[in-house]
Amino acid sequence: MASKAPNDRPDVPQDAITGEEISSTTIPPSTPSNDSARNAFSELLSPSKKHSKQQKTPPKPPVPPALATFSGRAGLGAYTAAPETFPTSRVINYDDNFVTINDLFPKSSIHLLLLPRRADKQLLHPFEALQDPEFLASIQQEVRKLRVLVAKELQRLFGKYSAKERERENAMEKALNGTEEFDESTLPPGRDWSKDVISGIHTHPSMAHLHIHVLSRDHHSERMRHRKHYNSFATEFLVDVDEFPLTEPDAKRRRKAKFLDEDLVCWRCGRNFGSKFAKLKHHLEEEFEQWKAE
Repeated sequence: MASKAPNDRPDVPQDAITGEEISSTTIPPSTPSNDSARNAFSELLSPSKKHSKQQKTPPKPPVPPALATFSGRAGLGAYTAAPETFPTSRVINYDDNFVTINDLFPKSSIHLLLLPRRADKQLLHPFEALQDPEFLASIQQEVRKLRVLVAKELQRLFGKYSAKERERENAMEKALNGTEEFDESTLPPGRDWSKDVISGIHTHPSMAHLHIHVLSRDHHSERMRHRKHYNSFATEFLVDVDEFPLTEPDAKRRRKAKFLDEDLVCWRCGRNFGSKFAKLKHHLEEEFEQWKAE
């Protein structure tokens, strides 16, 4: 009789990413990168003096020996241990408490990871780590900041496609040209991009170090390749940080649930695709264009 795969066993938590993704999470600090081609998002999220004062072609620092220990599920530890050794295309910003990085395998147009640096919390399961009120409050505050910045980047990337944005811009243009009387209170509000940002922590994190996802809700990415990829952000597998601290019964329920095996349901229109990921993927491409145009 064939043995069951780990994710088929009821007593084994489900991973939301593949083994390849787990083993490839950390880009070696010595990997060549074109930091001069940083996008506006990197600039927006990088007030750090450590990064902003880099030369255009800085010498590559040697890889700290300690980073060699961060592999596989421990890969995110390299970023919190020595964020300064990574290019700004990967590490967006850091301070003594947090490191913000671009997810190496993004599942949406914008996908960031917030990595706390507290050694006494890093390797705890999030359900346990976020029982600390002070620590939880610091994370919630940082997540709120990132959500605002992601919303601004969404507007920069997709505002030109949005009907609501064009309506506001046209009204402002008419007011500036003097064709209509300017009244701020009567201007169309434009699009609220903050509603298109989601954030949270996976019920069963695939990586050992504590990390919080902050991403756009479009689920539009070449890296979105599997049912578990989608359901890890479209079901209760993703727990919003504002829901913490969890009650013991809720935490227990979430640990036991098989969210990744649920039917694939479009985040935007609610259409149920069952287990047919290829059809959902095609549908998401159509939804992406319509979402941009809102």
